[in-house]
Amino acid sequence: MANDRPESATQLAMQFARSVTRALQSRAVRLGFSPGQFPVLLELWEEEGLTQRQLLDRVEVEQATIANTLARMERDGLIERRVHPRDKRAQQIFLTEKARAMREEALALACEAEDAVFSGFRRFEKELLKEYIRWAIANARKL
Repeated sequence: MANDRPESATQLAMQFARSVTRALQSRAVRLGFSPGQFPVLLELWEEEGLTQRQLLDRVEVEQATIANTLARMERDGLIERRVHPRDKRAQQIFLTEKARAMREEALALACEAEDAVFSGFRRFEKELLKEYIRWAIANARKL
């Protein structure tokens, strides 16, 4: 039965992550990006010219995941790769005009998705839950 789901923190965290992803997905499709691409976009909106290794460290996903994400983003016209000027083995990642132009609307859609997920929460409840999530993430990183 659906009501017999375990209530462990792990199970709840996975359900929460899926819910947030679905909320963003339903909005992101309008602009042509996926929730998995959003963390990469966030990093590149802040600093273009990062290498795949730098993105890997910042986004904290597996090597295969970042490689596949970047390949899809390149296919979708969101990024372009250029040979690194000092290390010919590495490539720098740059946004396309399409990706740069969607920044403000994408950020607004992400806020809209977050607002939908936290619908009915009072501001302090939302902020408190986010603080607890950050705390748990910090603890998990120590493992």
